Amino acid sequence: MAKKRLIQAINEALVEEMERDSRVILFGEDVKISLFGDTKGLAERFGAQRVRNTPISETVMTGMAVGAAAAGYRVVCHMMFANFLYTGFDAIANQAAKLRYMTAGQIRLPLVYMAVMGAGRSAGAQHSDVPYPMLMNLGGVKVAVPSTPADAKGLLKAAIRDDNPVVFLQPARRGGEQGEVPDGEHLVPLGSADVKRAGDDVTLVAIGAMVRHALRAAEMLQGEDVSIEVVDPRTLFPLDEETILRSVRKTGRLVVVDEARTTCSAASEIAAIVAEKAFGALRAPVRRVTVRDVAIPYSPPLEKAVLPDEHSVIRAVRETMHAGGTR
Repeated sequence: MAKKRLIQAINEALVEEMERDSRVILFGEDVKISLFGDTKGLAERFGAQRVRNTPISETVMTGMAVGAAAAGYRVVCHMMFANFLYTGFDAIANQAAKLRYMTAGQIRLPLVYMAVMGAGRSAGAQHSDVPYPMLMNLGGVKVAVPSTPADAKGLLKAAIRDDNPVVFLQPARRGGEQGEVPDGEHLVPLGSADVKRAGDDVTLVAIGAMVRHALRAAEMLQGEDVSIEVVDPRTLFPLDEETILRSVRKTGRLVVVDEARTTCSAASEIAAIVAEKAFGALRAPVRRVTVRDVAIPYSPPLEKAVLPDEHSVIRAVRETMHAGGTR
């Protein structure tokens, strides 16, 4: 098992799947020069018939992906920044999410929309969103959000092999971080959460880049004799409800850490599920640690002020412990 950066793991997944299946094609904005490094070398390796730059027209890109997938290709469409999904949203929401249902399963849509999401790099409001709440609401698009290189590789390979549309969102601040990636064939099933750290007192459900903050907070709180369990959903739709509920039934407390804005966030959906299905197990109110309902600022100090970090997670855990008393 070797250590690799997250973008290296993604690149490796693309190489392996393109070598495995000649129907896998890749196109998108600047995939040849690979602005983020995740598609580096693919154009030279697989040629212009399978790896192509597109015009800067997200409406064309997303619609072309639907058509190519319906025609029998396995499509990877790289959108660059996740905010650009907004401008290509018609084909995603009205075609990709609905065609299998509307054709009674006669059309398969094996396509992956890839994008880098999230703030923390002073990239400005139009390059810093995490748009998965709107994608979760479509009902016909799977949503994968890895937090580690191993999960990134395994989820992307599973997404490319899936016959349904998947949006694969890379957390922007984690691309250069290293982690162990299993040797050989490595798949992570879509819809399977992972317990990153076991604990008994509080469940921390953390998404994407927020997993790092959750793990750091758990380590710091260990000195206060607070045992934290960190759950990474990895896939937001379908969501592995059972793993989350099992953890909450054990700990009796839940804090959800989400880089989406508070209103209609993934954290809100997870909180509602726990309130509906595990209310009797709760020893304290559920708390959400999210981004305020504002555009992400360009200014580094202001950007930092609106984003969750380990300190805001620790505050939420302490409030939860205080509200719920001790065991």
